[in-house]
Amino acid sequence: MEKKKYPIGREHYELYEEIGQGVSATVRRAKCIPFGEIVAIKILDFERDNVDLVNISREVQTMILVDHNNVLKSHCSFVSDHNLWVVMPYMAGGSCLHILKAAFPDGFEEVVIATILREVLKGLEYLHHHGHIHRDVKAGNVLIDGRGAVKLGDFGVSASLFDSGDRKRMRNTFVGTPCWMAPEVMEQLHGYDFKADIWSFGITGLELAHGHAPFSKYPPMKVLLMTLQNAPPGLDYERDKKFSKSFKQMIASCLVKDPSKRPSAKKLLKHSFFKQARSSDYLSRTLLEGLPVLGDRIMALKVSDHYVIIIILLLFACYFECLQNEYKRGISGWNFNLEDVKAQASLVWLLVYSVKSPIFI
Repeated sequence: MEKKKYPIGREHYELYEEIGQGVSATVRRAKCIPFGEIVAIKILDFERDNVDLVNISREVQTMILVDHNNVLKSHCSFVSDHNLWVVMPYMAGGSCLHILKAAFPDGFEEVVIATILREVLKGLEYLHHHGHIHRDVKAGNVLIDGRGAVKLGDFGVSASLFDSGDRKRMRNTFVGTPCWMAPEVMEQLHGYDFKADIWSFGITGLELAHGHAPFSKYPPMKVLLMTLQNAPPGLDYERDKKFSKSFKQMIASCLVKDPSKRPSAKKLLKHSFFKQARSSDYLSRTLLEGLPVLGDRIMALKVSDHYVIIIILLLFACYFECLQNEYKRGISGWNFNLEDVKAQASLVWLLVYSVKSPIFI
């Protein structure tokens, strides 16, 4: 069959609400007018200070060339004014992160997790086979369409191991999201390869199980130190009794600090944990039925984030008022209680990190 050719030019698309936002881009729901089809359009602004043209070019090239059911592909891309438009399939379910926040704050049940992770692993096996490291595997980049099909998206930081024709086997760039980042990526000592994605895959499994990634309530530098110095995170045999031994073993095999001891995506797919995985229809029924449409969920999350910011500002205002009162008391009575002020400061920071934590949201 001849491949369906999507039209090039903004006049062929009608933009609707925002359904995603990144550092240098926004994603909008849209209609491809000639086909009468709903699509998603990622719009990247070249004039933003933080735009990385190398990464943009890499992402677009990767999305055009990929051809796998579990990897998000772009229909076409074009430049309009100072923006790059990338036309993609519309994933009506949104990301697993959106779904977790909207309806499953404590995580998914094990069968759902097995089904999602199996599909993600198929996508990773395809990418690794073709020389690509994704480098940002996490629930926010695992997308589900209206029928429950799972696709791995967002190649903003993906990389080819075969760049420049030298078939270089290791990378040395420091990219990714700290909570999901493999230790060898953080260390920058000997480079890293496909196995960095397997660590991120394991962290994503924990994220789907608990509703948040390990160490997610800590600031980035603290996350880096904890990842490098602490034992790898995992499913606790006491706290996580609802999960099977097979699930715990699968996660443990991914979260090994020595990358050479982690399984490949191909080998991991044979793990017994994935025998319980179901169909995409099962995901559609279990996760998407009864959920508000994606645009409404995104709007609700934005409102929630605004409230979090307001609470943080109020906490700081209270702290500085307490500090000012202590200062005035110290000036008038020469009784400046420094330990009391430190205790108040610690309490405020504890509250701030609690508010910022995905658990709270």
